[in-house]
Amino acid sequence: MNIAAYIIRRIIFMLFVLLGVLIITFIVSHVIPADPIGAILGPQAPPELIEKINREWGFDKPLYVQFILYVKNLMHGNLGKCIRTNNPVLKDIIIRYPATIELATTALIFSLIIGIPSGIISALKRNKLIDHFIRIFSISGLSMPVFWLGLMLLYVFYFRLGILPGPGRLDLGLTPPPRVTGLYTIDSLIAGRLDLFINTLRHLIMPGFVLGFGAAGSIARLTRASMLEVMRQEYVKAARAKGLIERVVIMRHILRNALITPVTVIGLIYGGLLEGSVLTETIFAWPGLGRYATGVFLFLDFQAVMGVTLFIAIIYSFANLIVDIIYAYIDPRIRYG
Repeated sequence: MNIAAYIIRRIIFMLFVLLGVLIITFIVSHVIPADPIGAILGPQAPPELIEKINREWGFDKPLYVQFILYVKNLMHGNLGKCIRTNNPVLKDIIIRYPATIELATTALIFSLIIGIPSGIISALKRNKLIDHFIRIFSISGLSMPVFWLGLMLLYVFYFRLGILPGPGRLDLGLTPPPRVTGLYTIDSLIAGRLDLFINTLRHLIMPGFVLGFGAAGSIARLTRASMLEVMRQEYVKAARAKGLIERVVIMRHILRNALITPVTVIGLIYGGLLEGSVLTETIFAWPGLGRYATGVFLFLDFQAVMGVTLFIAIIYSFANLIVDIIYAYIDPRIRYG
């Protein structure tokens, strides 16, 4: 089976996965004994008003009718309407998702810059002092609570030292650049506003590091384990026996083969980061998908909950597919059959 046939097959399977996610989310959302309209309007709202809004939103119809209507809307790209914002869910996602992409990409860059070199050094200096230090660092990244690390960084670098800016995507008083992509870094460059570009980068440092710190620990541990496994292979010993310099052996024979496994995890980590981080976005007042999801969950906004869940499932499914394709290009031994 060639790569095109494999992609088609995976997309078909992905549609079944998304259908399962949709059904489960719909059932769970409607089984919960809650009244989203009453939660938004408050306990003092007249029953007539609640009943009228329920009719307008279709909540008075049987569940199977609501599900059929929702699927029909999905066929037209309609994820429903958010009761809290009174906007289409897709519009809310489009407005907020660039902030999540920007934060997730920054976090991935931090995790790669820290994780891969740390894993390589740890493997090459196995059982040395620096190896033990890196392994402790990796465990710390995996076990340290995100909310604690975020609050500590804010306290030290923003409140005490004043080196880095506080929460938000821009300093107070600054106007965002004209929206083109929704990414402040790119839009500020398009508008020729270097000051906004630098300000956006400074605001990305702390939340990006917090979000990428745990991922860096995972990447470092996996890179180290993969490097040690490859270093024991016969072709590495043969390369050294032929008299190749150590740098060539490491770069050409060890690192290239050792990175095959970490690439898979890196792709899945990025897919997870693109889903939005609730704690990080809340601590740093980052107007992304994670913060939006928290709001609709707290307000029991069923259509928005289903829309966000389905959108996240699509993102993660495509991340898996892209990782598998990259995997085949990195390792020519892999054949899809």
